[in-house]
Amino acid sequence: MRLFPMPLSPLRTLTILSVAAAGLVGCAGDDPAQPSDVIAVAATDTTCDVARTQAPTGTVTFEFTNKGSLVNEFYVYADGDRIIGEVENVGPGLSRTFHVQIAQPGTYETACKPGMVGDGIRAPFTVTGSSAAPITDDAALTGAVSEYTQYVRSQGEEFLEETTDFVALVKAGKVDQAKAAYPQARSYWERIEPVAESFGDLDPKIDGREDVIEEGMAFTGYHRLERDLWQDGLQPDTSAIADQLLADVTTLIEQVRTVKLNPLQLANGSKALLDEIATGKITGEEERYSHTDLWDFNANFEGSIAAIAALKPYLSGKDSTLVADLDRRSGELRALLDSHREGEGFVSYTALTPANIKALTVALDAFSEEVAKVAGVVAAA
Repeated sequence: MRLFPMPLSPLRTLTILSVAAAGLVGCAGDDPAQPSDVIAVAATDTTCDVARTQAPTGTVTFEFTNKGSLVNEFYVYADGDRIIGEVENVGPGLSRTFHVQIAQPGTYETACKPGMVGDGIRAPFTVTGSSAAPITDDAALTGAVSEYTQYVRSQGEEFLEETTDFVALVKAGKVDQAKAAYPQARSYWERIEPVAESFGDLDPKIDGREDVIEEGMAFTGYHRLERDLWQDGLQPDTSAIADQLLADVTTLIEQVRTVKLNPLQLANGSKALLDEIATGKITGEEERYSHTDLWDFNANFEGSIAAIAALKPYLSGKDSTLVADLDRRSGELRALLDSHREGEGFVSYTALTPANIKALTVALDAFSEEVAKVAGVVAAA
């Protein structure tokens, strides 16, 4: 969950800057050689300057530069706050290029989020022309989208089933069993988090941490129940919160069943999942009561791998060196994460030493650096 984070700890700040540096590029706004079809976005802590607020349908490329003092993010929204493109966790002084496929003409919104909180600094963005053809007719990319779409839908169905069981345990007052079910159920959400988060306010309702109160929202969902189970004990409204969680997840999965993706969303989503690890899981901030962060880390990692695996037939024909590097770096991270397994899950985050966390961070950065290259290869299709 990337919305409404706690104040940045020194460890988290270092981790974000390290991962953001993996996608480091030249400063778009100051580069006279920048391609004319790249839209520069210059952000500060209080401004969001998008060089052009109009583009034709098709693949739109943004180069986002953070000129402020806070970690920043940039989003492209369709109606209903549906996220269709994003670049996250860009540290001060860094830039990131990202590509988004916008197939339909109309009015969208761009948003910078200094400090990664709130609704962001928003502005309209107009897409002109006729409906765009698919990003490519390449059979390998078409197959990748089909494979990953099925993966997302199947994970969504499992998430609904596991949430149903979890809610029943909470309402029955079976605290120990609910605690055991909690990280297992959330793993399905974490594997498809970029897709699941794209559907408006369902994300903070289901996955918002306690910080959502500061944004004027009710604290509901999984993390509210996490607090009840591990810290406060079951409350008079716990059953009602559980019922609302199940209703929200049911609504989410109804939308996931009809989701339509494109190859760039696979590439961007794979990187976004690694950013999720960097900003919440590796720091221990996501599961602040249960300390089941390594379950989330593992699920985000598995979701990232699933997207890359679907794209691998295409990538193998375009950049075999990149594929080899992805395999090597993912293998290193997999082995390191597996060293912290316990039973069917993982040790508590509190059992990790600073050296353990540093090693995981270094391996995550190395894999993230390779994954950041995938979108460029796909966009060139």
